[in-house]
Amino acid sequence: MAEAPIMSVVLPTDKFETIRPVLERLLQQTVKDRLEVVLVAPSAEAVNAALMYDGAFAAIQIVTMRSISPLGRARAAGARAAKAPLVFIGETHAYPHPRFAEMIINAHAGPWAAVTPAFLNGNNPKGAFSWSAFLIHYGRWAEGLPAGEIAEAPSHDVAFKREMLLELGDRLETAFDFGDEMPIWMRARGHRVYFEPAARIDHVNVSRPNAWVRERFLIGAMIAALRAREWSKARRWAYVGGAALIPMVLMWRIVPGVRRTSQHLRLPGSTLPLIVLGLFMQAAGELAGYAGVSVDTAERAMHDYEINRLAYIGRGER
Repeated sequence: MAEAPIMSVVLPTDKFETIRPVLERLLQQTVKDRLEVVLVAPSAEAVNAALMYDGAFAAIQIVTMRSISPLGRARAAGARAAKAPLVFIGETHAYPHPRFAEMIINAHAGPWAAVTPAFLNGNNPKGAFSWSAFLIHYGRWAEGLPAGEIAEAPSHDVAFKREMLLELGDRLETAFDFGDEMPIWMRARGHRVYFEPAARIDHVNVSRPNAWVRERFLIGAMIAALRAREWSKARRWAYVGGAALIPMVLMWRIVPGVRRTSQHLRLPGSTLPLIVLGLFMQAAGELAGYAGVSVDTAERAMHDYEINRLAYIGRGER
């Protein structure tokens, strides 16, 4: 009789082939027999092929939804269906190293509501567009930073205690989106976050120039639109007026990761200028979000980048 899973890995996907490389990485986990894989898909038929791996894991579960967009809703459905006490919210383009799950589970023995892994740039070869996107998004949790308690975790590619997630109730869907609802909610309730650098994960980043520019803008628009959903017009326009300060705030957050990464790796020469450009593009997106761009519009535009990320990486990077 199989042991009960310790961690559920939630993976929204459109079809089996999209998620297959992630499943193959999960098969390499040192504690794969203690993992439950929860696939969230438009139909069981779309991912039934994954059941061939059933004996390798503690369990495989398929959750069906008419649409996996928005992804926050799909992630929430997977988290609610999960059977394990820990829930890792995965992505189609984030590939864990073999001891990833073991290290995450070990770290969760502490007083932590969430454990964040160390992120590595998963594009190969690694160009400046890839590095700039990676450091903008994951520089705060990049490989090489020290283990310890941190201020906040990203909303996905993180392992949460399931009981904490269920406390969010109807807010769980938006907490898994690009906004800052999750970290704000966790801080307000005293939930603590740990960074575990021994748990490593390769993250693939949009690196085709046109797609890179559009993604930066859309991420900013989504963050602002989610944040400002219930704001008054006066507050929205106050934030529009302060949009020029956004790149500086964002840069301050990622400086430690950028500095540490540049110390032990030789980054392409144009990485830093592209980071600055990317932050200004994100600020422009936030300005648009505060000014009235809808969350649904931004989410629809972002969805394909999130699910089919490999279609938007540079030539020779697969």
